[in-house]
Amino acid sequence: MLETLHKNHERYFVPGLDRGLRVLEIVAKANNPLTIAEIAKKLDVSRSSAFRITYTLKHLGFLITDSSNKLYELGPRVLSLGFFYLNGQDIIKIAKPHLEKLRDITEISSHLAIREGREVLYLDNIVSKSPFVSNISRGERRPIYASPLGWVLLGDMLDPKVIELFNNTSFKKMTNHTPENVNALIVRIRDARNLGHIVSRGYVQRGGSTITAPIFDETGAVAAVIDISGPDSGFNFDKIDSFYVPTVVGAAKSISRDLGFSG
Repeated sequence: MLETLHKNHERYFVPGLDRGLRVLEIVAKANNPLTIAEIAKKLDVSRSSAFRITYTLKHLGFLITDSSNKLYELGPRVLSLGFFYLNGQDIIKIAKPHLEKLRDITEISSHLAIREGREVLYLDNIVSKSPFVSNISRGERRPIYASPLGWVLLGDMLDPKVIELFNNTSFKKMTNHTPENVNALIVRIRDARNLGHIVSRGYVQRGGSTITAPIFDETGAVAAVIDISGPDSGFNFDKIDSFYVPTVVGAAKSISRDLGFSG
């Protein structure tokens, strides 16, 4: 649902601030550092306008450049703002002891993530104490359609809403398991919902496995997901159904209860 505009929207709205924040979004979503020309094109402004915006953001510490001063990426100031936001989320504080226990029991890194639009946002990463660690960081984002965590996060969304969410979205093939279109994605979501968890082997990257389960809030909605994730060498695959799955699902249920879910 779109926010209703204030009656004095045109008077109060600050276009320069809007463009600056959009530049940060553009740089954040890019897979590589961007030039001013690339930023200008994505922002649909002149190169000189893009230069002024990036100069200001760099001066304030929100952007940094490489040694050539031609390639821009996010600076430490914007990253610190992100961590302040993440640290303020109650669900992180509630989930952390459960994630730490899950990590200790399975000896595999555990994670907490939420849905933000069409992306999975990792809120916490409890790194394994063993040599078998995952390469996921707090604040990392991944396309929701290509991730088992994303399929679980979309578990309480009706099919028409899923179709609306991915309207005119091209699905980039990450692995052979990546859904090719929204209809294939809906099948993945239904399977995850019916089973109550996902066991994935090589779904996101070759040689890596995850076990994912949903967290529900007091209303019964999917509020977040947790998983254990790491290289195949860290798993005993003879114990997937007897040990790993019930352990991850049990941790998810405990977090859900702490959030007020009584189902």
